[in-house]
Amino acid sequence: MSALRRRIAEAQVAVMFLTRLPAGPLPDKVPTIAQAAWAFPLAGLLVGAISGAVFVAMASVLPGLPAALLALATSAIVTGALHEDGLADLADGFGGGQDKAAKLDIMRDSRIGSYGVVALILTLALTGSAIAEAGSFLLFLVIGTASRTAMVIALALMPPARDNGLGQAAALKRGATVPLALLIAVTTAALAGSLLLLIPIALITFAIARLAMRQIGGQTGDVMGAIQKLGECGAWLTAAALIG
Repeated sequence: MSALRRRIAEAQVAVMFLTRLPAGPLPDKVPTIAQAAWAFPLAGLLVGAISGAVFVAMASVLPGLPAALLALATSAIVTGALHEDGLADLADGFGGGQDKAAKLDIMRDSRIGSYGVVALILTLALTGSAIAEAGSFLLFLVIGTASRTAMVIALALMPPARDNGLGQAAALKRGATVPLALLIAVTTAALAGSLLLLIPIALITFAIARLAMRQIGGQTGDVMGAIQKLGECGAWLTAAALIG
């Protein structure tokens, strides 16, 4: 397989893993999630483009908040609510578990508890309100890309909390993955004139990573989902504050 075909296959796997969008046929030798992680920002760019287009279209006929909520609903549909599920599971596990084993068991439970419900409601309400104030197609691209890049960095720096599951399958070794992902995010933000929005995403990623290390000793797929959703929320709030 040529280097170009391998990179294309990795991008396809990233889209298949992070969204429900069709990505085309894969080669016989399918890349692993870890190998495809550099392309997570590209999947975020795609999600941002779709939800951003919905926001722009709806904002032409509806007030800002309904348009923002429809854009968020579109993002959840496109991703299968993957990151929302992670955020809810993390809130339930960290809020209700008494020790590492209990926290991990709760996070693996598909049912949602009160902590998860509150976390989702607050995060979506804050994000929707901020989008209503600051929403633009370009910002959807920047934030969609950068919030998935944060996941790549966390996967590279944090050990898996379990010896199985998505967090373990996606765990990264040092190499070109993080630089490639960062290049995509920084280039997108620079072209949009929105480099400042990378700061809240970085700070939130660091805070969640520290919390996860103390609570469960590493990362899981739910930790990655929480990093994406809360980083996205922080970036939109920052954009709204700057515009206001």
